Amino acid sequence: MTTLSRNARVAGLLYLTLLTAPLRLMYIPSKLFVTGNATATADNIAAHETLFRLGILSDLFTGTMVIFLTLALYRLFKGVDQELARLVVILGSLMVTPIFFLNTINDAAALLLVRGPDFLSIFDKAQRDALAMLFLRLHSHGIRVNGIFWGLWLLPFGLLVYRSRFLPRILGVWLILNCFAYLAVSVTGILWPRYEAVVSNWVLPIMVGELAIMLWLIIMGAKEAAAASLAKC
Repeated sequence: MTTLSRNARVAGLLYLTLLTAPLRLMYIPSKLFVTGNATATADNIAAHETLFRLGILSDLFTGTMVIFLTLALYRLFKGVDQELARLVVILGSLMVTPIFFLNTINDAAALLLVRGPDFLSIFDKAQRDALAMLFLRLHSHGIRVNGIFWGLWLLPFGLLVYRSRFLPRILGVWLILNCFAYLAVSVTGILWPRYEAVVSNWVLPIMVGELAIMLWLIIMGAKEAAAASLAKC
């Protein structure tokens, strides 16, 4: 296996670790959260506290692993365009990771309110449940903010793939489209929340571009011959 192909597969395997993100993004909300019912949501969290805590851990893990992923991509693409490779690191981890970490505080606060320790006895259960729902909503807004950077980092990433010659150009185009799909969902969620789910469903086929590049990197690696041709240009 060539050095380039090995670097590509390492990046792909690191990408694979981000598949823990849907645990908190999708699975936990679908299983525990009841729209418009703070008490039922709080009761579900209390009954499945370990699952909810795993969601917090998954956010912390994802926020950490994305740092290693972007550094691996920088190593893979710095020979293509170092400035774009730096943008991948800045937009893909330096902006994303702090939001991931700060957003876990909202979940921690919600869990604290649900558990109702003695020092919170000044609030009755209904008030604690409502406050817990508030922090869960704040977490959702944090996801929308992070979604902007989940999109933006794919633009330099897609351009690097397109220019690299050692990866299929179609994957680069797909990633660029994936960028605008994320932006569409996040902006819609901020400006017109009622239409967020509709837009998300529309752009879902585009948003699997990251899955496609991840699988390609793991399975196919990179074409060393094409990279050598690029180096001579």
